[in-house]
Amino acid sequence: MKTARTKTPRRPPPKKPSNADQKDPVGVYCRVRPLSPSDQECCIEVINETTVQLHPPDGHKVNRNGEYKETQYSFKQVFGTQITQKELFDVVAKPLVEDLIHGRNGLLFTYGVTGSGKTHTMTGSPGDGGLLPRCLDMIFNSISKFQAKRYVFKTDDRNGMDIQCEVDALLERQKREGHSQLASKTPLNKQRMEPEFADMINIQDHCKVEEVDEDSVYSVFVSYIEIYNNYIYDLLEEMPIDPIKPRWNTPGKNAEFMPPQSRNLREDQNHNMYIAGCTEVEVKTTEEAFDVFWKGQKKRRIANTTLNRESSRSHSVFMIKLAQAPLDADGDNVLQEKEQITLSQLSLVDLAGSERTNRTKAEGNRLREAGNINQSLMTLRTCIEVLRENQRYGTNKMVPYRDSKLTHLFKNYFDGEGKVRMIVCVNPKADDHEESLQVMRFAEMTQEVEVARPVDKPICGLTPGRRYRNQAFKDELSRRLEERGGPVIGEPDDQSVIEVLIQSFPPIPSCELLNANDENTLPLLIEVLEKRRRIRHMMAEEFNKNVSSFKSMLQEVNGVVAAKENIVQGRMSERDKIIASQKSEMERLEKKIKTLEYKIDILEKTTTIYEDEKRSLQHDLENQTQKLQRQLSDKRRLEARLQGMVSENSMKWEKECERRVAAKQLEMQNKLWVKDEKLKQLKAIVTEPKSERPERPSRERDREREPRVPVRSISPSPAPNVPPVHARHRRSRSAGAERWVDHKPPSSVETETVMQPHVPNAIKVSVASEKALAKCDKYMLTHQQLASDGEIETKLIKGDVFRTRGGGQAVQFTDIETLRQESPPGSTRKRKSSPTKPPPQEDTTESEWTDVETRCAVAVEMRAGSNLGPGYQHHAITKRRKP
Repeated sequence: MKTARTKTPRRPPPKKPSNADQKDPVGVYCRVRPLSPSDQECCIEVINETTVQLHPPDGHKVNRNGEYKETQYSFKQVFGTQITQKELFDVVAKPLVEDLIHGRNGLLFTYGVTGSGKTHTMTGSPGDGGLLPRCLDMIFNSISKFQAKRYVFKTDDRNGMDIQCEVDALLERQKREGHSQLASKTPLNKQRMEPEFADMINIQDHCKVEEVDEDSVYSVFVSYIEIYNNYIYDLLEEMPIDPIKPRWNTPGKNAEFMPPQSRNLREDQNHNMYIAGCTEVEVKTTEEAFDVFWKGQKKRRIANTTLNRESSRSHSVFMIKLAQAPLDADGDNVLQEKEQITLSQLSLVDLAGSERTNRTKAEGNRLREAGNINQSLMTLRTCIEVLRENQRYGTNKMVPYRDSKLTHLFKNYFDGEGKVRMIVCVNPKADDHEESLQVMRFAEMTQEVEVARPVDKPICGLTPGRRYRNQAFKDELSRRLEERGGPVIGEPDDQSVIEVLIQSFPPIPSCELLNANDENTLPLLIEVLEKRRRIRHMMAEEFNKNVSSFKSMLQEVNGVVAAKENIVQGRMSERDKIIASQKSEMERLEKKIKTLEYKIDILEKTTTIYEDEKRSLQHDLENQTQKLQRQLSDKRRLEARLQGMVSENSMKWEKECERRVAAKQLEMQNKLWVKDEKLKQLKAIVTEPKSERPERPSRERDREREPRVPVRSISPSPAPNVPPVHARHRRSRSAGAERWVDHKPPSSVETETVMQPHVPNAIKVSVASEKALAKCDKYMLTHQQLASDGEIETKLIKGDVFRTRGGGQAVQFTDIETLRQESPPGSTRKRKSSPTKPPPQEDTTESEWTDVETRCAVAVEMRAGSNLGPGYQHHAITKRRKP
């Protein structure tokens, strides 16, 4: 049974020394390509130095409101169509080269859609070099006088660098290059410069870094790779090429041809990513470096698409690595310590353009390449989004660097190992509007990502100015030799005495004897040899003289040097004492610093605790404040509600009290009237003799026997308990057009009086109704009650009809007319009691319409929701029955 393989636990990311508190945002720049002559419409406009505006082309989809949507995007700086390569280099790439010379890393990459000018920005064109050749030219202009001999620095294939002495470097050069290249004064790379890129590196600016460490030596190494279909290939790999067989970047046409092997990413001891087995070439001039780049550029994969004749099908990365090491204490040789080597790297990345397959009409390999390009760019965008989210919201999401070789290679830069800058290249033509929008959104999001500043390299403990002191010593030695008459260093044109004597040697004549009698040849030869012997003797004397003078000069120099050494030793001893005192002071200060750091740590912890307590207390205070505010608002609402209820209840009870008081008053008045009637009847019974008490005649007989005089009295003033009439605004009406509502209850008794109320053009009703009141202007109520003399008294209560605000009708009573019967004066006839028992007084007084006060308190008002119609409400004080 096979056991399941457990996944290797992931190693936690190392803590790299970086200035976490000091962060710089990713510098994003925008460059607008000039519009080609074939394109007529432009959809990108430069507003100012930091803003561009995109507007949709004609025929583009509009918004919901029918208007075109114009968007603006801001960058660190925007370069228009008239910008030159030098201006772009001075702003974007020059600071990165300065950081490279000072030992810091940098990453510069171009981003945009296909055909937007990324490769032109990076490489340039004949006569106008791009960012890459200008960076190389600035580097070599800055370190030209301080470069180390070739092979002094040597790569160790683990992203590190070894150092060797000049003798070993000379042997290495002889082994690799041969004696012919060492003897040649003119570099071979200058002789075989190709004309197609000769104009690109012919830069006349002579730009260089001003502040260069003069006590160090430098060497430049370049490497060139491409990321094709998410595989890394070395473009500088030396492979034998058969002219009959196809090139290595067009596999598939020859079965015997083996394509280059892809490279793998590795992590070095400092947890930096590098490409294992990548070729790194040491270069000494701008021409040599660009020649290496151009050889790799020829191997890069390009193809002809619908949108671009030479479309890059891969991401290219040109890496410039600068190794620097300090000189020894004498300032003459390189310090042979690997720990003192400083490595810095500048990566120039030309990203392949994002493209849409429906526009490029890609098929087969081109379609597969486009898919891998878009996928790697999408991974780059995802990493930027996660970094932005982690920094803005304090989350700790894992950044998916490993999803693509491109992001995995440069993850150290985003983690704080160098400065990152991006150039967004856009094409203003209308066909690229949709793709340009996506590029702008990505660039705007990238600006919000911050990268920690890298830590500066440690300062070497050697005395600065060693190189120039050594050179000054050599110059002084040459000057003194010249004064003493000795050989002068660095002046080969001056002729010494020995050279004059050598030139004065007589030439040796011919030694050929033609015959035995020749007497001239041998004497002439003897004479010449004698002269040469004398000259040789003189040269020996001159040589001995020079040797003695040189010895004396050396002794003098040794004496001077010994004296200076004594002086130097004295000064050194003083300096040692000073250094010792300073060291003791430094130790004391370090102890003090440690004590202060410990106190600071304690204070920081205490501050953290207090801040936590403060936050918790603030949180509690906010909660309590919110709770109190809610309680206060609830209390205010409750108070308002209670006040409303109190006012409503008070009004209700006031009305109820008024109604009860009025009802009680009416009840007491009725009781009083009943008692008066009873007292009157009792008085009449008591005062009248029993024997002579006649029977009360009926009213019919009284009407027949005694004539009655009807009396009609009009009361100009309101009746008791009737509210006073206030003057109101009445609706206008024409004269004679008044209509009356004649309200006569069903309980009314018809009287036989001569004078009867007659109202012309009146509506007779038994119960008040809204319909009748709406048609009339006047209202009359017929009320009957029993007078004090036992006769029926009829009252006509009149009023005006008004329209209320609620749309109903209201009645305002104005006056009362009284109609009653009385006996003529002087009549002493007494009525007989009726045999029939009169109805009880209680029934008379209990009637609903028996008293004037109750009937006069009737008002009719129309209100919404009433049963009698819209806006009708019957206000009446109902008379309470006796208990």
